[in-house]
Amino acid sequence: MALTKKGIVEQIQAQIDFPKNKSLETAEFLLELIQAHLEVGDNVLVSGFGKFCVKEKKERKGRNPATGDDLMLKPRRVVTFKCPGKLRDKVNKK
Repeated sequence: MALTKKGIVEQIQAQIDFPKNKSLETAEFLLELIQAHLEVGDNVLVSGFGKFCVKEKKERKGRNPATGDDLMLKPRRVVTFKCPGKLRDKVNKK
């Protein structure tokens, strides 16, 4: 089961004893803050959790899977996530 924004809000509400509207504001503010920094190309490091990195992809050759035609893919930015070894170990239960 995936953790949703609603689930995050409910956890904030239960753990910190915030009212629901304050929990929603807190979760939305955090997500908007992360998004704003990623949009301008900044990396976001959340200590103990991981790092969201913005990477530049250069123009490259591609292929249309429907027609098989070759084409050039435009340069773009993508967001990647790097987790620390401790989190990786917890996920893998080492």
